[in-house]
Amino acid sequence: MTNRRLVSIVTGVLILVMLIPVGLSIWLARRHAQETFTKELDAYSTRVMMHTQKVIQQAKRALNEIDTFTGTPCSPAHLLAMRRVAFSYYYVQETIYVDHLKPRCSSLENSSDNALLPAAERLTPDGYRAWLTTQNDIGLKRVMAALGSDSHIVMIDPQSFIDVLPFGEWPVDIALVSMATNRLIASNGAFNPAIWQLAQHSSATRFQQAGVLYDVQRFPEMGLALIAGAPLGPLKKRLHQQLLIWLPLGLLMSLGTLFLLLNVLRRLQSPHYRMLDAIHAREIEVYYQPIVALGSGKVVGAEALARWPQHDGRYVSPDIFIPLAEQSGLMPQLTTLIVETVFNDLGAWLQRHPEQHISINLDPGDLVSKSLHIQLSTLLTRWQLSASQIALEITERGFADPNVSSPAIADLRRAGHAIYIDDFGTGYSSLSYLQNLEADILKIDKSFVDALEYKIVTPHIIEMAKELGLAMVAEGVETEGQLEWLRNHGVQFAQGWFYSKALPKEAFMAWAEENLRPGKITPDAS
Repeated sequence: MTNRRLVSIVTGVLILVMLIPVGLSIWLARRHAQETFTKELDAYSTRVMMHTQKVIQQAKRALNEIDTFTGTPCSPAHLLAMRRVAFSYYYVQETIYVDHLKPRCSSLENSSDNALLPAAERLTPDGYRAWLTTQNDIGLKRVMAALGSDSHIVMIDPQSFIDVLPFGEWPVDIALVSMATNRLIASNGAFNPAIWQLAQHSSATRFQQAGVLYDVQRFPEMGLALIAGAPLGPLKKRLHQQLLIWLPLGLLMSLGTLFLLLNVLRRLQSPHYRMLDAIHAREIEVYYQPIVALGSGKVVGAEALARWPQHDGRYVSPDIFIPLAEQSGLMPQLTTLIVETVFNDLGAWLQRHPEQHISINLDPGDLVSKSLHIQLSTLLTRWQLSASQIALEITERGFADPNVSSPAIADLRRAGHAIYIDDFGTGYSSLSYLQNLEADILKIDKSFVDALEYKIVTPHIIEMAKELGLAMVAEGVETEGQLEWLRNHGVQFAQGWFYSKALPKEAFMAWAEENLRPGKITPDAS
């Protein structure tokens, strides 16, 4: 994966990191608020239903107790027993003695002239009759719940079924409905029958309608359905409270992760990683600057020079990216790429012109690299070239430690490669150890060629090279005067803008083909 791809991925992750924790905190706040809201609604519904069951169980105990009376029906003793039951059981409003659904007497009346009670709407699994009725002894038009045995009935106010105070932060409306008759038994507020219709046609126990959350609990044994409804307005307040807790946590998570990823992104966008990406993407190009024999005027080869193009069409200067590669440990990868590119660019051309050579710049660390030796040998064999066609340029820093450099240079020379000393004279100790260098060609730096008119150092360098039997290449030749001076002083080769700038492979091969014959070199008009 390229560094550019990684930058894109990290940038995308960076955006997600900014959004996800905040979004997650909002989601958690909403979820927590909703869970709290629904749990409290469920808990309240359960409490109401438990209370309803408690009321019904109390009614059954009252019936069981009055059914134990064995005396004369509607006698003073019987009336007293019914009054005691009505008084003793909190939720029992009245106790009635019936004969085949015909009320005869009650805890309120010694005798009753009420009409027959309607047939029971439901028979409980344990044998009790249950129904709703407005029939009573005191003339009130009020629906009462009736629970009866064979001979007695207890009357219960339906409101007692739902007489439970909510403990949440919001109002809850409760309605108790008969599932057999769809009749409202009790409610603590206005009840919309359409809500029960919705509940009947849905198996869901919870649903929303018109800004209200409804919770439905069914109790088939009793034939009852409990519907609890709470408006969603207070939920927004709870959500705001939860956001005050979760949102700062989400922001802290976002900022923390953002800081870490920005550091990663900064590293990925650093020159080191950009160059590593350029090497992996093979974006480093190689240009070739011709080398000309001054005696014959014939092109003899070229120096391979790395170029790093940018997306805006500009090039990063080698004076910038070569030191960067050296400092960041990327020179081995860069050298490998340049060597491979040289063979791919000019391998076939060098086959056709065995007298030509290409010089490749090496880093001091490349000298001890076994992989370089293997790569050169492999590529020379693949392209069927002579080792003499690939010269290797080493700066004087490469000779700084003779114990390391000398064996490596000797191996390269034995393999047939010519060794150039590049940038000679620019270091502080050059002149003192020139005689100890094992090399074939000395390159005179452009700074000395520019100062030929002063004739201070350059003549001494030339004389030393002659004494040591080293051929010479003058760099940066730009004028006819410089060329003439160098030729007169015995310098064998030259390169520079006087002949040509560094050229892409196609342009170099075209230029070289035009200037292979002696005396045909023409100055670069550009």
